[in-house]
Amino acid sequence: MWRRKPAPRELPQESAAARPAAPPATALTIDALGRKCPIPIIMLADQINTVGLGAVVAVLADDPAAFTDIPAWCRLKSHEHVASYELPQGGWSIHVRRNY
Repeated sequence: MWRRKPAPRELPQESAAARPAAPPATALTIDALGRKCPIPIIMLADQINTVGLGAVVAVLADDPAAFTDIPAWCRLKSHEHVASYELPQGGWSIHVRRNY
């Protein structure tokens, strides 16, 4: 079935049960604000192995491509995209759990 993709700056609709009320604690925050894709993904790939297994890494990004590309990278690399949270100043905090 064909589904329309959300606009780049919209968060996909999720039920309240699917999204945690507050962002989980993070072991590492990567500040990629102001950088164009693929730089946020390169920064994530370079630093994700510095945290322990099961730890959450937050990637701060404001490039619309990062909003969709980081979850796709997670699927490709078998890490878990925990959630994406809008930042008050614009952009997102994209949370990734290290699985291996």
